[in-house]
Amino acid sequence: MDRLNPAVLISESHNGRAADSVDLNLPVKKTERMPFTIRIVADEESLQKAIEMRQMAYSRHLPDFARQMTIEIGDYAAGTAVLLAESKLDGGPLGTMRIQTNQFAPLAVEQSVELPDWLQGTRMAEATRLGVAGGVMGRMVKIGLCKALFLYCQQQQIDWMVITARTPLDREYEAMLFDDVFAKNQFLPMAHVGGLPHRVLAKPVAVARQRWAAVQHPLFQYVFETHHPDIDLSPVDLSFARETVGCLEASQIAQSS
Repeated sequence: MDRLNPAVLISESHNGRAADSVDLNLPVKKTERMPFTIRIVADEESLQKAIEMRQMAYSRHLPDFARQMTIEIGDYAAGTAVLLAESKLDGGPLGTMRIQTNQFAPLAVEQSVELPDWLQGTRMAEATRLGVAGGVMGRMVKIGLCKALFLYCQQQQIDWMVITARTPLDREYEAMLFDDVFAKNQFLPMAHVGGLPHRVLAKPVAVARQRWAAVQHPLFQYVFETHHPDIDLSPVDLSFARETVGCLEASQIAQSS
């Protein structure tokens, strides 16, 4: 895949041409139900389900890292949403993703690398802590979470979606037209994911629809022309988290002293 020209994309997003191609009011061609729901975590019980899903997913490839996973301050940070996919059959967790915007703080990836000038000053969102169930259902949930990420970024008027991906998962994001932020296929150690080497990839929100249409992407209809009522990204009240955040902050202070 040819590397994007960031200057051109930024120019397009700001002069209005690209924005016209992503009209949020475009009619969808069909409505489709899924065997699971995706929503933003709004209570402790749901967050615990998301943590359980993270541990289960990460244990398949990074068991030592998975054993250390727990609720993190970042789960409650302003400008952050934790998504949870749940089975309609029994309410069990099937997948999760955390989305952090840079509205209130630098992205997690910026703990590890300095992002290039063409991303500075833009509205970004980083997807982290992705975990899904195994098998066919897990693949369906992953696609659903990726659509939810895009919809959330539209909702929040984000310019760039940013992710870090280890091999071989980086190829899945490349297939969804994410592009290298640094050199082609360059892997860098990431402090916020245990120091493991990851590619840093980005995707422009404003021109996503026209880019997917141009290459006749097999998921174009699913993402852009199908309404999924089971993806509910309504804003939530995170006041339930205040006590937990205080405990986490106190624990971190105690560990560092």
